[in-house]
Amino acid sequence: MQAKDYHVSPGHNGSPEERKRALLRDGEFYRAGVAHARAQITHSARPEVMFHSVLDHATWVLRTRADALLKPTGTSVSVLAPYALTAISFIRKRKLGKQALGAGLLVGAIGWYLQRKRAQQVSY
Repeated sequence: MQAKDYHVSPGHNGSPEERKRALLRDGEFYRAGVAHARAQITHSARPEVMFHSVLDHATWVLRTRADALLKPTGTSVSVLAPYALTAISFIRKRKLGKQALGAGLLVGAIGWYLQRKRAQQVSY
């Protein structure tokens, strides 16, 4: 049973007019797909779009890494983000940027050392 709205493949029994309409419709879809692909490529090749794509990818990579580090604690970046934004706002208002950066580097170094030490203990 064939309806006018469905694709009629060449192997089916259909009138030549139905097959012609189906082929013309397939050709229109193909041309529209090619035109859409060309427009998408042209848009994606623009420098600002490429830069935005790179930033999105870098943000995704950093968030994935941070979520992987936070997974054992049962939290994620999205849970900690409001607290981090509040802390950053406080630091900016009090002009404590250098002190906060030093403290962050110190905490990061201690965390890295403890993680490395734990990894060595697990391997033995």
